[in-house]
Amino acid sequence: MSRARADEEEYWHSSKFRAFTFDDEDDELSQLKESKRAVNSLRDIVDDDDDDDLERVSWSGEPVGSISWSIKETASSSTSSLEGRDSSLQKGSSSYAAFPKQVSSYSLSSLFKGRNKLPSFQSLSDALSDTGVKNYTPELRRPKAEYKDYSSDWSPKDTVRRMQRGKVCSLERFRSLQDKLVLLDEAVAGHDGNVITAVLIFLKRTLRREILFRELEVRQVALCHLIHFLKESGEQKFLLDLLRFLDRTEEVALSQYREHLSIQDVEKRREFLKGCIGLPFSAEDTSHIQDHYTLLERQIIIEANDRHLETAGQSEIFRKYPRKASILNMPLVTTLFYSCFYHYTEAEGTFSSPTNLKKTFKIPDKQYVLTALAARAKLRAWDDVDALFTTKNWLGYTKKKAPIGFHRVVEILQRNNAPVQVLQEYVRLVEDVETRLNLATKYKCHDVVIETYRDLKDRIQLTAYKCKVERGSAEEDKINSILNNMQIRWKN
Repeated sequence: MSRARADEEEYWHSSKFRAFTFDDEDDELSQLKESKRAVNSLRDIVDDDDDDDLERVSWSGEPVGSISWSIKETASSSTSSLEGRDSSLQKGSSSYAAFPKQVSSYSLSSLFKGRNKLPSFQSLSDALSDTGVKNYTPELRRPKAEYKDYSSDWSPKDTVRRMQRGKVCSLERFRSLQDKLVLLDEAVAGHDGNVITAVLIFLKRTLRREILFRELEVRQVALCHLIHFLKESGEQKFLLDLLRFLDRTEEVALSQYREHLSIQDVEKRREFLKGCIGLPFSAEDTSHIQDHYTLLERQIIIEANDRHLETAGQSEIFRKYPRKASILNMPLVTTLFYSCFYHYTEAEGTFSSPTNLKKTFKIPDKQYVLTALAARAKLRAWDDVDALFTTKNWLGYTKKKAPIGFHRVVEILQRNNAPVQVLQEYVRLVEDVETRLNLATKYKCHDVVIETYRDLKDRIQLTAYKCKVERGSAEEDKINSILNNMQIRWKN
């Protein structure tokens, strides 16, 4: 008995770990051992499966479950029971019987997890996912607003409001005609063009054309949105059916006329335009369609003739200035410029003559003069420019006259690098004195500036302008001659 007590005292006073001293060597091997020991201790707590690898010992230090431990445990159990029975007989009911100590089948990790030890191997994730483990994490639920986003039980007004905020809404729940019309009215009342167009696309897909047209006839705002959408999307057939239902004959004709833009072949386009002449246009529009057809027909003739001349090399102007593009399908002003550039001297009876184009299409004088001036100035044909503005009165006197104003003539000539002599001639014809001086000063027409100051009898300005001309030049001599003229009565 004393020996057992001595062993017990030695067990409690003994330890597997050494006390810390400053003399210990802090080498890497000792650190590695301590780290491994700490990891193993953590694994004992967390992993339940590691209990199979550990050796459990009793209070006496013997392994639990071994043969010797089982014999001693049985003997001690029987001995304690006999001793308890004898003592109970001797001491009576005042003494307590000694109960045998039961060995728990629960490991430390199983107590942490709140369940019995499983005999099979399980990982930590399997153990945590087991149905016996109670999950204390609260369930994170979505906000109610997110659940409402997927609800299909929205009124037309709420649906329109959600569409205005950019929310995704399904319109398929609106099945009856009444619900669809209420939805359309709410969209129009919201004054949002995108929402109105989206609802109209839905109605266009789910309603028959006759019903849709009839309902849109009394809803002009929605009707305008649908017409604009059909034009932009190119749904020409649907648009024509809608316009015919609404009895808008002129719009039907204009819509059919726009189809010529998609025709690439020139001959087919000409035939199509010829067929458009009989459509129910207004009087003004009918005239424009007729002019368009006539212009294209004439362009075809001019293009065929000029291509032949250019290929054969029979015309000098085509050799000197080769064509950069075809004249086909060009506007009227571009066709007039082309004719003034390549066919300016042709007789009026030819299709390519500029005067013939002016007369046929009733081109205004201002437009004709501007176009012809730009074409002839580009060719530096100054005689043609002069003849363009020269007129004769009934007495035979010649006079220069420009329906566009000579200040614009000067600007066009300057853009085409006209010489100073040509510019000065037309700057002198500008009636407004201040405009004339500004143009003459800007384009260095010195003679015009000097003559204008002389006519104004402004000695101070003429003297100041003398500093702007070159010394010893003819302009400086002219200024000195005017300043020394005693017959001029200067204002200052």
